[in-house]
Amino acid sequence: MTTITSLRGRTEVVHPRRTEAHDASAFASLFTHFTEDIFGRIDVAYLLEKSTFALTLCNEKNEAIAHAIFLDYPNWNITDQSDWESFLNKNYVNNKCTPLNTLFMHLFVAKEEYAAGCSQEIIRRAYIAIPELQFILLFIPADENLEPGLDGVFEKMMTAPGSAVDKTFTLLVCPRHQHHPQLHVRKARLEDYDDLMSIWTRQSEILKETHSEYFLADIIACQDEENQAVVCEDGGTAVGFMSLCSQVDISLLRESFDLRLFHGLCKPHPEDVLEVPKEPSIPEDEDKRNQKSQEAETVSSQNLEDISGEDAAVQKDGVIAISHTELPLDDVIHTDFHASATSFLEAEEKDTFHPVYRGASNAFCIRLFCIDEKYETRSLDFLHYVFKLFPDKDFCIILVPHYVPEFHLIQSFVRVAPSCTSQFGRELYVFHRAGLLKSFNVRRATTNDILGVKMLIKTLTLNESILSDLNTFIFARRDPDIVYIQTHYNIEDFIHFNDYQQEEHGELYHFVLNPIFRHYTKHFLKEILRLAHKSSLFYPVYPQYAEGKFQNPFAHSLTSALHYMVPVRPRRQIVYPLEELGINAPSEQVSKDQPRYSLNHINRKLIMESKVSINSRIVVVGASDVGISFLETLVFCPHLKFNNLTLISTHGLPGKDPPGSKHRRFLINSHCFNDEDYAQMSLCSWVNVVVGKMTGINRSAKYVVVSKEREVPYDYLVLCTGQNYQVLSPTGADISKLTTTREVLSKWPQRYTGKIPSNHFTLNDDQDCLKAMEWLKENFINSEGNIIVYGNTIDIYTTVETFLSLGIDGPRIHLVQPPLSSNVTCLNNNEIESAVQEALSEAGVSVYYDSILAQWSKGDDPDLITRAAFTTNRKPFQLQCSAFFSFAYKRVDYETFKAINDACLVFDGKLVIDTEFHTNDVSIRAAGPLTKYSRRYYADEWTHSNFNSREIGFELAASMLSLFDPTPQPFSKPSEGTDSLIPMYKGCKIQGGVLPRGYNYLHISKPEVPIRLDLVLALSDHGTEIVTGKARDGNYFRMHINKYSMVDSITCFSKEPFPASNYICLYGQHERLLNDLFYRWNEGQITDLYSYFREPWSMAIYHDRFIDLQKELRQILLSEQVRETPFHHLGNLSVLFTSVPSPIFLPKLCAPVELFPAQIPHPLPCRSLPVFAAFSDLPAELPTKSLRFPTQHKRPARNPHLISSLITFLVFPNRNTPNANLNLSQASLRAAGFSAPPHRERMATDFSQPSVNFPSTDGSNAH
Repeated sequence: MTTITSLRGRTEVVHPRRTEAHDASAFASLFTHFTEDIFGRIDVAYLLEKSTFALTLCNEKNEAIAHAIFLDYPNWNITDQSDWESFLNKNYVNNKCTPLNTLFMHLFVAKEEYAAGCSQEIIRRAYIAIPELQFILLFIPADENLEPGLDGVFEKMMTAPGSAVDKTFTLLVCPRHQHHPQLHVRKARLEDYDDLMSIWTRQSEILKETHSEYFLADIIACQDEENQAVVCEDGGTAVGFMSLCSQVDISLLRESFDLRLFHGLCKPHPEDVLEVPKEPSIPEDEDKRNQKSQEAETVSSQNLEDISGEDAAVQKDGVIAISHTELPLDDVIHTDFHASATSFLEAEEKDTFHPVYRGASNAFCIRLFCIDEKYETRSLDFLHYVFKLFPDKDFCIILVPHYVPEFHLIQSFVRVAPSCTSQFGRELYVFHRAGLLKSFNVRRATTNDILGVKMLIKTLTLNESILSDLNTFIFARRDPDIVYIQTHYNIEDFIHFNDYQQEEHGELYHFVLNPIFRHYTKHFLKEILRLAHKSSLFYPVYPQYAEGKFQNPFAHSLTSALHYMVPVRPRRQIVYPLEELGINAPSEQVSKDQPRYSLNHINRKLIMESKVSINSRIVVVGASDVGISFLETLVFCPHLKFNNLTLISTHGLPGKDPPGSKHRRFLINSHCFNDEDYAQMSLCSWVNVVVGKMTGINRSAKYVVVSKEREVPYDYLVLCTGQNYQVLSPTGADISKLTTTREVLSKWPQRYTGKIPSNHFTLNDDQDCLKAMEWLKENFINSEGNIIVYGNTIDIYTTVETFLSLGIDGPRIHLVQPPLSSNVTCLNNNEIESAVQEALSEAGVSVYYDSILAQWSKGDDPDLITRAAFTTNRKPFQLQCSAFFSFAYKRVDYETFKAINDACLVFDGKLVIDTEFHTNDVSIRAAGPLTKYSRRYYADEWTHSNFNSREIGFELAASMLSLFDPTPQPFSKPSEGTDSLIPMYKGCKIQGGVLPRGYNYLHISKPEVPIRLDLVLALSDHGTEIVTGKARDGNYFRMHINKYSMVDSITCFSKEPFPASNYICLYGQHERLLNDLFYRWNEGQITDLYSYFREPWSMAIYHDRFIDLQKELRQILLSEQVRETPFHHLGNLSVLFTSVPSPIFLPKLCAPVELFPAQIPHPLPCRSLPVFAAFSDLPAELPTKSLRFPTQHKRPARNPHLISSLITFLVFPNRNTPNANLNLSQASLRAAGFSAPPHRERMATDFSQPSVNFPSTDGSNAH
């Protein structure tokens, strides 16, 4: 807070903040007659969008009283933005301005009476916010004078002799030293004690426990060559303190951190061993050929290519717990997408080499540091002085606890990647002496640079690709496909597309920077934008699938610049019925199929935005849908950077296999994530991966034991292992005595504890399925014998269909189903079950019911099951067995249970949690099918298994973000008594897969406790069931509408593939929104729901931003101002859309039009109220005075069809397809009294009002 005084002597307490887009409208009220004279005609919104830095001053009432906008090039079109530095050098004397230390003021406005004080404060705040900033420049026309307020801030810059630039423009400069000067640093003296003690905060108590009461005085008094203490002062008063020591235990740091980037923090020595000695038995050419494949086999979160010191030196990294986001790497290759099933220990054994450094220590450390918060942005001023105290040391290091946020000093340091199993308990930051250099110049690359770049990257794996791209970019330019990016990613979260030209977007291919200059990354990116005349950069990360290729041909080298970019969320895509849409189908730019990638972005206004670094160690156990959703939510927080996210998983991250792999058909699909989702998330770019299984938890020491060997420390542990199919133990019943199922039911089911036969399979993830398929192809398909599928979950049907698709004869497949644990079957639909049973019978698959595994026998090979015996309610039976697939016993994994139980976490059949995901340990949270709610909620039938796993993961992440996010979040106090209620999540549960005979199956339902379908239909308030087709014919489509007219379940069973992602969008929608579904069904107009939901009108509902339209319409309909809203204002709703595919047809005029405005419900209704409760007070129809016509024409007779047509026309404008037309039903328009408007192409950025012809009184048409 700062107090400023007006010309009249009044005072205002002001505080600064970053200017936001919505502030643009406030600028106009502060413009004076000087503004346009000094700055020219300004489009404020456009300038804000392209600004490098913008500040706003607000008073205590949060009213904006001053704004300033700064860019990195001159504010008048005096010279090209890429050439202003040479322009200044040529035309002005004593010019010390460089792109690194200079910004230009492009606009300043303030309340006139406070202008002088506001200008001083904004300039001061700009220098505080940007430590490297030394000069602020302003060009004004030569015949103009500065407006009052700025005249006391800027001074004229002298032109060079012979320069004529001062005849047209005057250059003014505001140097730093007048507003926020650099601090003077010197050695500490005992006289500084009183000044320094006033700065210490609560940390001083901790330090007093470690040292004496007068620890600070002792440190200052006991200085010598190895121990130094310095202070920085302002006006003779000490405002900061730093204690330094040159004795550093480098060997201890090497055990916990990867120091190869920094030559082990040692001086170079001739006897250093930096590379793995090559075995002479391998020919050199063969070694080169195998190099890539060897690296691709490494199980790690990435392979590392790094530059150590000033020399390019590469060390291959095989430690699987390192993430590229923790390293200032020059190049990181995408082999993290290719993780094999190798265990943690096996992976580590692949790379046991550690460099040997024999040189002396080359680092000193900062032991204590404090500075007054007013001066903390000047913390870097210390380093110039302290490096002079240790002239023989090149590195300065500092260790900070994990929970300490990154302060200004270490934001210029390089964070060193710790080993994921490091128990050190501190984060290590390093700064090199060369990082103090200020001559960091960026220029365009030329052919003369090729040799230098080649030397720089010669040891990088992608060096040939980088050189090839360098040659290409020198002689040609490649721009990103911006239309594809706009339609497939939510890039509009970060930029306003209307303010950007096509050529302003660029794509980052490679970014190689020596790690000691990492703190200049932002400047490098800023200069790339300026010199290339770009305003935004995109950086795609392509997945690497394990198909024998080392590198995806589309991939760029992964870069440390990713730290400073924001990940962009992908947009859900519509599956277009291209044949039905015909010429109105989306353009090829939108609908084309191309490799999916994760998109990262940076633009001018984000360059100066610093992310909040979170170093807390968050360990997630289990790569389930819940765990992936949790990680996804954290990773896509644009203002947060999680440096220590770790996933412990048996098979690493999912999504490593190419799209459409057949082995994925073994298991039912939850539709939480698909191949495209994994590719577009690129979690391996942000998450450490430990391949192994959790076998223990040490709560006191806070670490997880992985595979009984390694210890992974955590600050927060998240358990998301879910439930897995377990190996079921035979009951051991003697079938010779004709034992029945009833006699052995008490002993069943039990977990098998012996050695698992090699032909026994339990499938729980893609890697299990891949392993099983490879075994079948190698050992079963071309041989004789039976395959037994045991279980009663829906996975038995998808597995049988997969066997049939592999060419296995049906008679060789035996489907054995144990007794049901409840009266609800896995399909819960008699018609579909009959069709599936008929398909099994036709294929020759034998089916056995109510059978319990009694024995399995082994033949000559003790590792194989050769026969299996089962008990039934009548007599037992035996089957020859060559492969046994078990889906009968799904529980919490035993080793997971044992780890939880031994850690004394409350386990009651499942891990017990509260409504905020907490276990009985405050540092351990859990979610998903692994968990159950505490009994105090009296809701044993409700668990996370009843809800959508992706939604659960999102809510889990949201509950934890409050621990890390410094941004104030809106908080509403929960209602009294709600703390005893469990949350009811709203996302739908989904199951999809391919069942026998190739039936495509999809079931979408609301979260619920499973109930037999026939019992649900017998309820008086069950709603309405709409069914078309028959299951046996392969065209079955069932939709259930509840009593509130909302879609709450959908079942599809078809021989033909269908767009499942489209149908998921129908869940939760009101039937009126589905083109008046009830009316058309009752009138017999709907005979096939598949074709009905392929009609063009439905495309808008499938659109990813349709929910935004619903929300805005609801706000308009509930607003008191709706009666006075001019009709043409509704056209502004079209701004919500830029990708609704055309054509959008008007609904037929058969529905009660007076209900049309109220047919769009709130997308997320209140949990305790019916959806339409909020609409009970709406008028029966929109009043006609909401429609305003031109005054020269009489208002036509009131026509309800007119209202319906107009609202439909404006609500569903053309979106997303640059080359598509908006088609309206000719008959509908004529019925409403309109002539059809001509077809015209509407670009994605064209939101002009549609032209409508109103009929005049004389019968002619008038616009």
